[in-house]
Amino acid sequence: MGMYLNPGNSGFTGIRNDIYVDKSGLIHLINDTIETPRRLTCISRPRRFGKSFAAKMLCAYYDKTCDSSALFKDLRIGTDESMSESYREHLNRYDVIYLDMTNVLGNTDSRNIAAFIKAGVTEELLSMYPDLKEGNVFVETLIRAVELTGNKFVMIIDEWDAPIREMPNNQKIYLEFLRTLFKGSGTTDRIFAAVYMTGILPIKKDGAQSAISDFKEFTVVKPRKFGGYVGFTEEEVEGLCKEFQSDFAMMKQWYDGYSFRGVGSVYNPNSVIEAIRNDDFDSYWTQTSAAENLMGYISLDFDGLSGMVAELIGGGEVKVDTGRFANDLVTFRNRDDVLTLLIHLGYLAYDEETERARIPNEEIRMEFVRSIRDVKRDDTIRRVWESEQLIFDTVHENAEAVARQIEKIHREEAALYYNSEQSLCSVIKRAYFSYGDEFLLFEELPAGDGYADIVYLPKKPSLMPALVIELKWNQTAKGAIGQIKERRYPEAIREYGGEILLVGVNYNKDGPVRKRKHTCIIEKYDCKGCQ
Repeated sequence: MGMYLNPGNSGFTGIRNDIYVDKSGLIHLINDTIETPRRLTCISRPRRFGKSFAAKMLCAYYDKTCDSSALFKDLRIGTDESMSESYREHLNRYDVIYLDMTNVLGNTDSRNIAAFIKAGVTEELLSMYPDLKEGNVFVETLIRAVELTGNKFVMIIDEWDAPIREMPNNQKIYLEFLRTLFKGSGTTDRIFAAVYMTGILPIKKDGAQSAISDFKEFTVVKPRKFGGYVGFTEEEVEGLCKEFQSDFAMMKQWYDGYSFRGVGSVYNPNSVIEAIRNDDFDSYWTQTSAAENLMGYISLDFDGLSGMVAELIGGGEVKVDTGRFANDLVTFRNRDDVLTLLIHLGYLAYDEETERARIPNEEIRMEFVRSIRDVKRDDTIRRVWESEQLIFDTVHENAEAVARQIEKIHREEAALYYNSEQSLCSVIKRAYFSYGDEFLLFEELPAGDGYADIVYLPKKPSLMPALVIELKWNQTAKGAIGQIKERRYPEAIREYGGEILLVGVNYNKDGPVRKRKHTCIIEKYDCKGCQ
């Protein structure tokens, strides 16, 4: 078992010994590409979304130096009859070249990372096959190894884009190394039965074209048939919650929000597992290095970006053109490039049909709120201050101040969409966007005899009151309060033992924009009525 050649199955054995969700169907999809023009596969997805787990599973399955049948016999790949033929055909049949690029970077000080990889793989090949004659170039050595052993390599590259992210000034040598392996189809076909590459970023573009154009790419923008392997599906999370007696509704609130065609809801795998292990719903994203960089991206000085971020934090969606992104962390030409990067990093969920992005869940919303407080731009600082002041005025029942601020936000940011309750709801979420430290946001919450428009429920151990907000237009704020009581909306949070404030907001849409008025009434709710 080597560092680069035939790493064995110990990595996947450890994964199977812990909380595990069966993703072995991925093997069948890769088997389907073996010895075909589709043999080169690149799948990109965010940090902590199971990239290394998948790479270790594939190593264990293909590596011919070990017997992994016991690891797979009870999984889908080993039990599904539709997969059984290819499963048996390719199980432990190949020499595997495994490159964990993060580990490679940590083991060399050399700028020429390609030379380091070539030397390491060649040394292990010569050690495993003493009769192998080293070629004049690396590709020639690989071809001779195939001719000697009689079977081709499966190559697995984990975190393939780490040199692009961490060594941007030296990426040309690395990309050229990949080109020598995967650009010439004659050479590639002679060496590799299949190649699986995974990372955060899509393949780097060289001008308008991909730098390694023969790869079939599957990204979080368009995962296609690999959508079910990007994260945990809803069915998988429901199964985990049932097995470990965890609250599925809270799991959905915190870690759901990504969605792919044909798959439906997709959850952050790392956060789901951590919530189960710790019996605590929290932002585990904070513990990733990606969280440290969010402030830098949303601080970039592109026109309208600050307003878009505020809209996203408030629960809105924004249109994003993802097509021109250069697939690196330094080439930003406009706000679309920044937002596209945030999609690939997992900070935003993207709907490929509507081409709109949004913050997926409470975990990520908390990271945005934390980061935006450190953005040193006047308009951003103003938005944060105004939102925090609005929350203060609300909990202190200053209804006139609340109405004035909501009216200000409505006038500034929603003038084109003034005449609907949905628009007013969007304005409310933007106005309260800094709620993340103290509250969880629930929209259209089933309650009593209807659905509460917006509920801000305090997090433990916050001392804030719960806020139940009802929105009206061309009616009265008093009528909004009356509806909350008549339809018993507070019953949705009957288990919450603290104070509840009812907030009724009405918008009079008649007349010129400057004369359109918002009114607000705030009342304390007698919690005995919840029982």
